[in-house]
Amino acid sequence: MLSEVFAAIERRRQESVNGLKRFLRFASVSAQPGHAADVNACAQWLAGQLRDCGLEAGVEPTGGHPAVVARWPHRPGRPTVLLYGHYDVQPPEPLDQWASPPFEPTIRDGAIYARGAADDKGQVWAHVEAIRAWQQHGGPPVNLILLIEGEEEVGSENLACFIQSRRDQLTADIAVISDTSQFARGAPAITYGLRGLAYAEVFIQGPSHDLHSGIYGGAVPNPANILCRVLGSLHDADGRVNIDGFYDDVVPLSPQERDAWQRLPFDEQQFARDLGLRSLCGESGHTTLERRWARPTLDINGLTSGYQGPGAKTVIPSTASAKVSMRLVARQDPLKVQAAFERAVRQRCPDFVNVSFAWHGLSPAALVPLDSAGIRLAERAVQKGFGVPPVMVREGGSIPVVGLIKTHLRIDTLLVGFGLPDDRVHSPNEKFDLDALYHGTRTAAALYQELSAL
Repeated sequence: MLSEVFAAIERRRQESVNGLKRFLRFASVSAQPGHAADVNACAQWLAGQLRDCGLEAGVEPTGGHPAVVARWPHRPGRPTVLLYGHYDVQPPEPLDQWASPPFEPTIRDGAIYARGAADDKGQVWAHVEAIRAWQQHGGPPVNLILLIEGEEEVGSENLACFIQSRRDQLTADIAVISDTSQFARGAPAITYGLRGLAYAEVFIQGPSHDLHSGIYGGAVPNPANILCRVLGSLHDADGRVNIDGFYDDVVPLSPQERDAWQRLPFDEQQFARDLGLRSLCGESGHTTLERRWARPTLDINGLTSGYQGPGAKTVIPSTASAKVSMRLVARQDPLKVQAAFERAVRQRCPDFVNVSFAWHGLSPAALVPLDSAGIRLAERAVQKGFGVPPVMVREGGSIPVVGLIKTHLRIDTLLVGFGLPDDRVHSPNEKFDLDALYHGTRTAAALYQELSAL
């Protein structure tokens, strides 16, 4: 049966590309209120496409942008698979850096260029096309539920409540997400680990208003100076995060994983050159892949204080703030890290300034056992879809929905993505290779067959 489904996918290669182009033309930018109508129109269109595939599909309110929920009619005795994805996209700016307009999909050099091409519309579309091919042969061999949300790019603020309120409707045996990538061209991957996130904004308040730096300089606290000293203290000379207790719960990489990662086709020098760097850096005693995938980090993401316009303005700013993200690894508790970070910052600030915090995200890391049944079945599906066995990787980023699914639905998630590391997600000239679309569609089709054995 799978060979017949693959043949159907082959026959629809051009139709599949045309359908993805229509999907990508929707400017479904969830972060910009001016695109709210585009977001809703995209959701309605996607629900219609899923109905065309034989699913029961609708657009459901969330308190923010709507979610698309679809279901293949339940059959007793079959395992149930929950497919999660998102149809919203990042803002396309800066527009002048795009070689072609971000919402006019363009084919160049075997790839389709548009905002959302790889993140996540192209990968969602691979599953839609796989379902369409199965529908021609009696339908997918599993009970299938789709949850495609419209707020992933703005933090999925309403998703936890949505999942919790519909727990019975979303009950499944396993979840699947295709929002990751291959390790390299020709090296498809299954991602078995994600880092978590603790994202803080720190505010330091000094004088009640900005002051003339000549008249008051040297006699009053400068929040910008203080913030820089505090931020500079958060790493030691070896690149380790200098916060008491930060590493207490970190699980070292196993020798088996370290050996497997050393065999991956990864060139550190080429990686640096591709980023325009002369060399790499980070926590001493660890390789670049270990630093990216298996070690926790702390990074300053933004700094704000004082005058930042053209020319000079000699002021002592009354406030200073910084945005700081901490990527966490398995067994680190985001709440524990949050408390340790706040404690460290307060202790390092003088008592003549006021310190406050805002938190923009707390999510745990995720790690799926390599010997789980789902991982083994996913390996077989990727082998059939791409024609080569997958490599097993972790990912340095965070997908908070994995934790939500584990918390509210009590199931693990398989991360089987089809993009490439050079797809420029979140950047101008985002792309999705047509080869990745085709082989991703085959893999999705094979995955449904393999997971029927759960």
